[in-house]
Amino acid sequence: MLKTLAKSVRQYAGAALLSPLCMIGEVYMEVRIPGIIATIVDAGITPGNMTVVWQQGILLVLTAICSLIFGIGSAFFAAYAATGFSKNLRHDMYYKVQTFDFANIDKFSTASIITRLTSDVAHIQMFFQMMIRMAVRCPMMVILASIRVFRLSPKLCLVYMIALPLLCVGLFVLIRLVHPIFERVFKTYDKLNNVVQENLHGMRVVKSFVREEKEKEKFTHISGSVYKDFTKAERIMAANSPLMQLAVYACIIVISYLGATMIVSSGNTTFTTGNLTSMFTYTTQILSGLMMLSMVFVMLTMTRAPMQRCYEILTEQPELHNPENPVMQVKDGALDFENVCFRYSKTASKNALDNITIHIESGMTVGILGGTGSSKSTLVQLIPRLYDVTEGSIRVGGVDVRDYDIETLRNSVAMVLQKNTLFSGTIKENLRWGNPEATDEEMEHACRLACAHDFIVSFPDGYDTHIEQGGKNVSGGQKQRLCIARALLKKPKVLILDDSTSAVDTHTDAMIRKAFAEEIPGTTKLIIAQRVTSVQDADMILVLDGGKIAAQGTHETLLQTSQIYREVYESQVKGGEE
Repeated sequence: MLKTLAKSVRQYAGAALLSPLCMIGEVYMEVRIPGIIATIVDAGITPGNMTVVWQQGILLVLTAICSLIFGIGSAFFAAYAATGFSKNLRHDMYYKVQTFDFANIDKFSTASIITRLTSDVAHIQMFFQMMIRMAVRCPMMVILASIRVFRLSPKLCLVYMIALPLLCVGLFVLIRLVHPIFERVFKTYDKLNNVVQENLHGMRVVKSFVREEKEKEKFTHISGSVYKDFTKAERIMAANSPLMQLAVYACIIVISYLGATMIVSSGNTTFTTGNLTSMFTYTTQILSGLMMLSMVFVMLTMTRAPMQRCYEILTEQPELHNPENPVMQVKDGALDFENVCFRYSKTASKNALDNITIHIESGMTVGILGGTGSSKSTLVQLIPRLYDVTEGSIRVGGVDVRDYDIETLRNSVAMVLQKNTLFSGTIKENLRWGNPEATDEEMEHACRLACAHDFIVSFPDGYDTHIEQGGKNVSGGQKQRLCIARALLKKPKVLILDDSTSAVDTHTDAMIRKAFAEEIPGTTKLIIAQRVTSVQDADMILVLDGGKIAAQGTHETLLQTSQIYREVYESQVKGGEE
């Protein structure tokens, strides 16, 4: 996991290396300071030698300045490397998400991916910055200060040897208690983001049903769960500070007693007052280093869960891949389904599609009807290979879709999905999603076919009108027509309309179908609809029921042979007449 995440350091590796090097310099200078102070006390103050006091005093100031410079350098390089690392990590994760197929996206919720790209990366950035500074400073401080103490008095060094195991045991117990809590917290963050996302996207529904208080209660409940978990973790980790303070003061008391005894017994010769003074400073340095090291372990405990979650994104492998020698051209829009079965996951209890066999000639218009949950959308999503079939095969232009280059196949199949999405930007920018090189004339022609031109030119800015995020400043029908025009700009071999005229009036719907028949006769058109009038002129109509083809044929044939189709037709036609 660490090896995978470390790949995102890249061009900031130099700064990430300079920071700990500067930190080593800072620690070395800090460890020298107590020795200089001891010399001032023993060789300057005690005998009254002011020359030594001045010389060592100047050396003390220079040492402190060098420590400061090294410290500033370490902080600068650490901040630079950490922010660059987080930038690269977000970049790598975002680009990885772009390679996901629908099955991968189904595995991770939208809220979870957003949390991983934002707050999880922020936690990792903080930990990385601490690692290249504190994780170097603390061990180096403990090691160098311990060497100095050992040189002064091996006997007093044993005091630390007793304190260290006790601190390590206490820290291990705290980490074992806290880690499961932090794992739970970051999963709760996903739920929190999901609640906020749903509330903001569905704000109009929330207000129209006067559900603000219920949404507040939902948010308060999940936010309260995060608060309780963090509070519990902080209460446990709060025991770390008094434990460290107890060790520090206990060591100082023991060293004071033993050091004073050694000074008196040696007559301030083998162990001096200056030595004891420096011992106090070394004690603080060693144990404060251990305290900071414990905080590094705490941060590691907190960050393990975010690192694992980001690692999951980076190592997730798309299930759809190009073959070794992919076909790079789609001949035409002929479609063949042969004994196609499909299920969304290997653990699913039953197939979403079962034993589908259809032959559709290039240029045909095919209508698809069926009740909710009859797998109409699933059927058409298999054509551009958004999912792979579980059994059987699908051919486009006489070639199995698994033999095509995925990009080539999807550029030949245009889909207008149930949930039409427009992006923030101008109408032109949204239309050019279909063809980045489209001219103004081509865009206007596509919009005329989709019956979108008239309402576009009615806007003050025409095709330069700004579309807000999600297309909130246009109506549902206008959004659908813009999405149809965007799909037409791809000049596809196969055009799929997945209930994409549901918000359009019947007259406009008829005009769109007429334009399709006249202007793109060579394009195979698959139209999923709830209205029989939208598909009754189709060359073939498929009636799906429970993931199977219940009937297929023309409008007149199905009225005579299919009870499901006849019931739908009569309920809509007779209902309309009444």
